[in-house]
Amino acid sequence: MIEFLRSVLGIDADTLNPGQMAVRAVLTFVVAVIIVRLGHKRLFGKGTAFDLVVAIMIGSVLSRAITNTLGLLAVWLAGFVLILLHRLMATLAYHLHWFGPLVKGHPVLLVQDGRADPAALRDAHISRMDLDQALHEKGSDTDLSRVRLAYLERDGTISVIPRHEGPRILEVRVDQGVQVVRIAVE
Repeated sequence: MIEFLRSVLGIDADTLNPGQMAVRAVLTFVVAVIIVRLGHKRLFGKGTAFDLVVAIMIGSVLSRAITNTLGLLAVWLAGFVLILLHRLMATLAYHLHWFGPLVKGHPVLLVQDGRADPAALRDAHISRMDLDQALHEKGSDTDLSRVRLAYLERDGTISVIPRHEGPRILEVRVDQGVQVVRIAVE
């Protein structure tokens, strides 16, 4: 049985045939799903640079299990170690306030009270067109006077907090000005 598995997986073989690579791909896929399930959901979502680096490294390491450039179990173990390292660093970032910005970055204030900060935009490599796009995505026009705050978030997205202008008062005159109805529209 062990010899059969060694043959099917191409263990200790100098080269792999297509069937052995396919079997390794299936097994590595299963192992990768298990590894990723052990990680945080945000790892492959809209995460920070920290999350992206781990995702790229896992892909790179696990591909070696399929192509036989390293031992199968060693590669799978390396994938588990990367996920455990990701979890450890995420836990430290959660519990140690000073550690989070080191691995995840920090938000950058781009707009405050309708005024863009040119230095912040330049340092973040955000053009006015990028900022306008973020405003459009939030359902707003590009008039910065309507923006209270806009941040470049740690995951690279731009969040926009609109200026609350208070309720608009509409006056409706009824019956030739005899009665006035005021309606507050939020």
